[in-house]
This record gives sequence, C-alpha cells and structure tokens, in this order.
Amino acid sequence: MIDWANISLKDLAGYVSEELRKNGIDTVLVGGACVSIYSRNRYQSYDLDYVTYEDMKKVKKALSCLGFAEKGRCFWHENCKWFVEFVSPPVAVGNEPIREFNNIVTELGTIKLLLPVDSVKDRLASFYHWNDKQGLEQAVNICLEQNIDFSEVERWSIQEEHEGKFRVFMELLAKNMQK
Repeated sequence: MIDWANISLKDLAGYVSEELRKNGIDTVLVGGACVSIYSRNRYQSYDLDYVTYEDMKKVKKALSCLGFAEKGRCFWHENCKWFVEFVSPPVAVGNEPIREFNNIVTELGTIKLLLPVDSVKDRLASFYHWNDKQGLEQAVNICLEQNIDFSEVERWSIQEEHEGKFRVFMELLAKNMQK
C-alpha cells in the first residue's frame, strides 16, 4: 500500500514509472524532478515531468487506475503533494536529441531518466535561452552532488552558441565548490 501523503518524489517517480511500464507505456523523466534526484534535494521539484510517445488516452487510463485524475495538463492524486505532467516529445536538451538514459532502481520501481550531465544541460538551456537564474542554480546544485563531464557541457554550450553563459556557470560553480 502506498503512503501517498508521505511518499518521496523519487519513490513516486519509481512507482509511477513502473506502473506505466507495466501498462506498455515507455516514459522518460525529465525536468525539475531529475534535478531533485540528482541534487539530493538541494532543489525540490513539486512535479514529475515525463516524456512519452504513447497516446495520452492510454496514459490517462493507466494513471486513473493509480488514483490520479486529470486536471488541465496535469494528473493529481488527492492524497499526494506531487503531481504528474507530460511534456511534448522528443527528449532533447536545447537543440540536441537525447538517446542515452539513466535507470535508477527504487523500492517501488525503476525510473528511466536523463543522465546527470543531460540534466545539467537541460537546466542550463533555460538559463541560456530565457536567462532563467533558477535554472543556472539548479545546474550548479546537480554538479555539487554528481560527477559531471564538463567538457561535454562545454561542447554542448558551444553548439548552443552560449560560450559566455557557460563561463558564468563555471564561475558560479567554482564559488559554490569553495563553500
């Protein structure tokens, strides 16, 4: 039995991912929930953002069996503080499609999600393209808890034409690592 009121975001992601998979629905967790998981909750998301190519009628049916009801573009469970949302495919960071994923096993199921480095790039994309300072801070928070290939982040940043903002990111990261 699920303790909806006290379930962690990571356990909920494992449970929802597993239940959708059992219903033939392949999903990838993206967005802020990845940041929460990879930053060990330095940042706390309040939703699970998934990408799927499945028909949303199939998704809605599977989630309703778990007690989630659709409200707008989101799915809510009356006893759970987190909500579930589906964002449009493809899985990409900036202009780059993502083809490799991480799998994290929880007690309630396996989460297929962005790799830590792609989660950093995802957050930096919001900083690069919309000047979102929260995205910049989230990228730093992931780096403080995960081993990140910064040459890969730099390669991608150059491809996105944001070398200057990449330097801002690296400077902020260096300051945070000194704390």
